[in-house]
Amino acid sequence: MKSFSHSFTVKASDLDVQGHVNNVTYLQWVQDVAVAHWLEVSSEEIRDRFTWVVIRHEIDYKREAYEGDDIEARTWVGKRTKVTWDRHTEIRRGEDLIVKARTVWCLLDRERMRPAKISEEIESLLS
Repeated sequence: MKSFSHSFTVKASDLDVQGHVNNVTYLQWVQDVAVAHWLEVSSEEIRDRFTWVVIRHEIDYKREAYEGDDIEARTWVGKRTKVTWDRHTEIRRGEDLIVKARTVWCLLDRERMRPAKISEEIESLLS
């Protein structure tokens, strides 16, 4: 499977009262890298016809991250059904695995706002 990644540095606004990255921030990063991947591989025409919604998140918190840490978020797709697709994400600081996540996304037809079948065209963009 093709993977996609982007890198960034932890900001002070990403932290919680304990001084490390807030759990909600990790969830935002998981979503952000998935959306960035979709924007990278899809055309405006496809995005006008389809969108994705999350129906499930599973997150394992392995280590803590702190302000100033350089982070890489990497994502790729896994198992799929007719209308859903598992997306895996790893958030790392160098070799350290910080967060591992599996998110189930459902493809929606934008016009009807109903689940849409994942076509070969869409599959070819992500796998």
